[in-house]
Amino acid sequence: MDTRDPELTRELDATLQTRRELGKEYEDELIASFLEKLDHRLETVVDKRMRRRMAEQQMVVARGGARAQTGGGSPSYPEGMGARLLAVASLVLAVPLSAIAAVNTGLAGLLVCWAGIVGVNAVQGNWNPFRRAKEERRQESDWD
Repeated sequence: MDTRDPELTRELDATLQTRRELGKEYEDELIASFLEKLDHRLETVVDKRMRRRMAEQQMVVARGGARAQTGGGSPSYPEGMGARLLAVASLVLAVPLSAIAAVNTGLAGLLVCWAGIVGVNAVQGNWNPFRRAKEERRQESDWD
């Protein structure tokens, strides 16, 4: 599968050519404009993939091979799909958030932005670096 998008490549070439013609004073605006187009393209690709996956899931449910929906009205995603959705959403949102943080506050803002993204993913994914140590201590102290 070729990951290059000819339209995006042309857009990047046009942005670089415009930057050469206009000079550095318009660089931030040109970069922001290109990042918006890139973000829109990523959202389009992610939406298309999610629609395809949801259609596949509906086909499986229609055949009776998947679990029924939960009583709360939310679909029961296959194991691990919620984490994948969060990861995809984080990546899509990380591009514009990083650009905004870097332009407005520099490196410190960029680091805070990334720390927030990692923190949300860690909490939502129930990531706990001490879990293994806790489980090992529990196994050692079990009374048989």
